[in-house]
Amino acid sequence: MIETQVTQTLLAAREETQYDECIKKILANKKILAYILRNTVKEFKGMNPDEIAACIEGEPQISTVPIAGGRTNQFFHSDLKKTNQKLEKMKESYSQLLPENQTISGINTEDSEIGEGLIRYDIIFYVRTKDGVSQIIVNVEAQKNEPNTYDILNRAIFYTSRMISSQKNRDFDNMQYNDMKEVYSIWLCMNMKKSSIHHIHLTNEELIGHHDWKGNLDIFNIVMVGIAENLSEPSERYELNRLLTTLLSQKLKEHDKLRIIEKEYGIVTDDGLTEEVEQMCNLGQGLLERGISQGIVEGEARGEARERAKMILKLYQLDYSIEAIAEITELSEEQVKEILNIQ
Repeated sequence: MIETQVTQTLLAAREETQYDECIKKILANKKILAYILRNTVKEFKGMNPDEIAACIEGEPQISTVPIAGGRTNQFFHSDLKKTNQKLEKMKESYSQLLPENQTISGINTEDSEIGEGLIRYDIIFYVRTKDGVSQIIVNVEAQKNEPNTYDILNRAIFYTSRMISSQKNRDFDNMQYNDMKEVYSIWLCMNMKKSSIHHIHLTNEELIGHHDWKGNLDIFNIVMVGIAENLSEPSERYELNRLLTTLLSQKLKEHDKLRIIEKEYGIVTDDGLTEEVEQMCNLGQGLLERGISQGIVEGEARGEARERAKMILKLYQLDYSIEAIAEITELSEEQVKEILNIQ
């Protein structure tokens, strides 16, 4: 057992990464997404959740390791030439990150910018409106809390804008801007003091005179959902907030979570959802006991360790050797093995 501080930090980061992955898998369940859409997207308000779930096309794509522009490169060697070579090698392999049954034809969870690495959405999918004709692109992002290093709404605006601009040559060609699809970027922020839901969208403010400018103001949509730590009372108004608090709370036991979503929301849990909830509860308790969720391991060192642990996990999944991973991450082979929990 390696007891160095860096190894212990990376081990904790691995648990936190697994916890994040569980959250995303639970939120990407169509039964859960149906309630999210019902309470945030106007086209689905008042619809039966089962009918909404049937409108979701394919399986929602889950990016288990979201990478913001520029974050990947800092964990490679400082030598620019080596960095670029390794980054290109990683880009070539990214198509293998998701299982074959987690794909939606025509959409990509990665938006790339030259020299900036990759930005990966937590969850993204197409959904058809009840008329069966129109499509909406929906992105769901899970945040443990409201960040203090930047304004979260600015990040949401960036994500939403990228969802719109990336449609060119995929959902519409040339100058066919009327074929653009509406997009919703829905941000679920946990550990908030109060429950809230805000819809940020475009409006037309007449400053001088009147003219009927043609266009669809409904294309751009951001929904910010504040998830309080305490469980609200059952009500139609707080339907979504109560469901999300139930699922994501570290205070509720597994059997309490499953009882509420089955009794109040009619979600009959299958083996997959039950397993994910159980795993999330176990990981959450472990993180709480180790003090990770309370910020004992804080600051830039924690962030770098978490990103490095994510990188190690994905490199290993892409069949990189232990020796190669150690070289890329500048750790010893023993440390890499300890992070991966292998002999």
